[in-house]
Amino acid sequence: MLFYWFLKFVAIGPAVRVVFRPKAEGTEHVPATGAAILASNHLSAADWIFMPLQLKRRVTFLAKAEYFTGTGAKGFLQRAFFTGAGQVPIDRSSASAAEDAIQTGIGTLHEGKLLGIYPEGTRSPDGRLFRGKIGVARMALETGCPVIPVAMCYSSRKLPFGKKLTRVKVVFGEPLDFSRYEGLAGDRFVERSITDEIMYEIMTLSGQEYVDVYGATVKKSMDATGASANEVVATLQPPANEAADRAPTSLAG
Repeated sequence: MLFYWFLKFVAIGPAVRVVFRPKAEGTEHVPATGAAILASNHLSAADWIFMPLQLKRRVTFLAKAEYFTGTGAKGFLQRAFFTGAGQVPIDRSSASAAEDAIQTGIGTLHEGKLLGIYPEGTRSPDGRLFRGKIGVARMALETGCPVIPVAMCYSSRKLPFGKKLTRVKVVFGEPLDFSRYEGLAGDRFVERSITDEIMYEIMTLSGQEYVDVYGATVKKSMDATGASANEVVATLQPPANEAADRAPTSLAG
């Protein structure tokens, strides 16, 4: 616990504030006490650093177990860093990985903590916002916690000698209350509807283009074929005119 605040206020936080000057909007939407889910888009490996810096409360994230299983001095330091930084290990290699992650998240929320998650499940392949996974909805339904949509926004401006300076803004949206679906955890139609509503709010806050395809699926195909994200998405989605003739998703309404 103490190491988390050391990183935030002494080791990392001050340097990040000086270099990137991150700004925040809507921090008043994050409750001062009690559990809540911070559901964010995922554009950079540094997202988990910038977002907590804007809040007075500690944010707990679910992280891949590989960060905690290293050996030797390097493994020890890495494990100590991620543990102290508020990360909770999740084994993504097991058959029950998704369920284990959900249960770990639910346990974290039952402890009254802020849980930071990325519904896309992976960093965006090309800067667009991709389809969310329904685990976020399951956690919200099981705990009754509000979901606060979060948008990570990055912009760059050119400096002399061709270098760029990156600016960061973190936008916290109004809490989403899904108590109207109480008792419907496990209903995949309800969980998909909730997830799409959350992704719609993130899209509105971030201004990103939405792609109704899983980012992990796109990345896997990119690695296998060498194609760009745009080319992969074109093969996974129906043409625009065909899609327009089908029933709209909950993102559209």
